[in-house]
Amino acid sequence: MGLLEKWKASKEMDGFRRDFDELLERFGLDRDWFGRLPFDREFFRTREPVAARPAIETSVEDGKFIVRTDLPGIEPKDVDIKVVGDVLTIKGSREEKYETKKPDFFKREIRYGNFERAISLPEGIKADDLKATYRDGVLTLTAPLPKESAPKEVKIQIEAPKANADKKAQAA
Repeated sequence: MGLLEKWKASKEMDGFRRDFDELLERFGLDRDWFGRLPFDREFFRTREPVAARPAIETSVEDGKFIVRTDLPGIEPKDVDIKVVGDVLTIKGSREEKYETKKPDFFKREIRYGNFERAISLPEGIKADDLKATYRDGVLTLTAPLPKESAPKEVKIQIEAPKANADKKAQAA
């Protein structure tokens, strides 16, 4: 049995690079082979951007169904809310706005462009009853929850197996 050796990620990567280079060499290629392929490199950058998915939460409070969506920095006029069937869809866009030239970013985590989120509404919620408010970057939609849809508490009794009850009776 050999001695244990501390694992080193850099050693593993060096081995991977060596193996990969050998494989490329077998096919007469080097590490920059992809950059020499004859197709337009812009082809890989021109795909349609995927719409962002804003954070969302749904709850039931005081007999109302509530949907909250974080939309900081977005004007209410840039938000479109629709219900088709039982699916609620919230979508819109956040545009980049610069007063002068585009800044040089050190870090960039804010997403710009289109966003969309869709959820199924609980049974009995009517689109006409939905009310929307927007405050402090949070879009809130509320609708009365039908009495039939309101969660109800049901107490379930636990029965002990008969064998356990018999053993307890014999022990006493």
